[in-house]
Amino acid sequence: MESKKEFFLECYKLGIIKFGRFTLKSGIESPFYVDLRPLSSDPKILKHLANYLLDMLPLDNFDLICGVPYAAMPMATAMSLESYIPLIIKRKEAKTYGTKKVIEGIYKKGQNCLLVEDVITSGASLLETIPEIENEGITVSDVVVVLDRQQGGKEILEKKGFRVHTLFTISEVCKMLREEEHLTDDEVGRINDFLAGNTVKFNEEKRISYEQKLKICDHSVAQKILETAIEKKSNLIVSADVTSTAELLALAEKVGPHIVALKTHIDILLDFDADETILPLKDLATKYNFLLMEDRKFADIGNTQEMQFAYGIFKISQWADLVTAQVIAGYDSLDCFRNVGVVAILGMSSKGTLTNEDYRDEATKIALSHPNVFGGVCQNKIPNELLLFTPGINLADSADGKGQQYNTPEHAFSQLETDFIIVGRGIYKADDAEQAALSYKIAGWQAYEQSL
Repeated sequence: MESKKEFFLECYKLGIIKFGRFTLKSGIESPFYVDLRPLSSDPKILKHLANYLLDMLPLDNFDLICGVPYAAMPMATAMSLESYIPLIIKRKEAKTYGTKKVIEGIYKKGQNCLLVEDVITSGASLLETIPEIENEGITVSDVVVVLDRQQGGKEILEKKGFRVHTLFTISEVCKMLREEEHLTDDEVGRINDFLAGNTVKFNEEKRISYEQKLKICDHSVAQKILETAIEKKSNLIVSADVTSTAELLALAEKVGPHIVALKTHIDILLDFDADETILPLKDLATKYNFLLMEDRKFADIGNTQEMQFAYGIFKISQWADLVTAQVIAGYDSLDCFRNVGVVAILGMSSKGTLTNEDYRDEATKIALSHPNVFGGVCQNKIPNELLLFTPGINLADSADGKGQQYNTPEHAFSQLETDFIIVGRGIYKADDAEQAALSYKIAGWQAYEQSL
């Protein structure tokens, strides 16, 4: 294979970089303009480019390849053909018909995807693309970029925990072009001056503290759970997915000192009895100062939900402090939850979920405006006026073997900016549930404090 410099000069002949005065999308005037799309029109160059990019990477780390739409998609396709790593396609917008997918292709939850970008400036397009891929249960740990404009995007992504591999930088490119007398010293100096004054600074917005949340979250249940978190130095909610009253009460006794809430699926109990189940459960909640969260996921018209909530054998309205509810039936369907707090299901992580970006946006608007709603379950950051609850946390999955942390307290607090972590099997199936709960409590609180 030709040298890296020789390869770039071949690419340069296609007109991928122009020098002069150009107004960028941001409105900034730049002394150079980069457009790598012509590379896709030369099969030989595209093939060589794919191999140069692949040579920089530990290929065993990746199960999938995806190009950021649209310029990087041919590059990702060529890399897939050269490496035999399967390709998935990211749409800029979900289809409005058929399956309405954002991600096309064959993939499995838990796979690791290499993201391909042509040019990185601020990193904005990557930061928009990564969450949409991760919403499908796919992880992203590495990004490979053809050209870094050296305006801060690479550093922003790296500070967020991603590894960014770049084939060329604009400084490197200018040096090669100056050596070949395609640029003058004055032109190189003007480019360097531009880069020095137009770097995107990494102003990381720190998550706000529980004390700050207390000032903006005015629902009484939001206030109660935040006060409990501060008092107990815990953000842990245990999911009690057990099928007998004895198991439920035993678990509550063990984990009670370490949790802010116990999450129940009351209708899976085989021996439910209001006196034998709920009364002692409420006593334990009072004894250890935790809330009762019934994960009913109400999802019907308002009248039906009101009957499910207040009547039947479970009479959830009489004992639950907070409940989960879908918002699929609209704003008015949430009116029945008058004496509890509602955690709205804003997004789901299961493959093929219909909770796309448009749904999440509309659901979030309802959650923000409805007085009964104080929080949400989602795989994305949500407005500070709502508390974010993140399920699926497991210390046993502290690493995916490919350098990126997922489904851990650290990931939930640093990347999703969650407020409360929900743990199920990692605790109730543990040999020592009390010790497991303590471990998660400590890990969750440390991750919260580090995120501040």
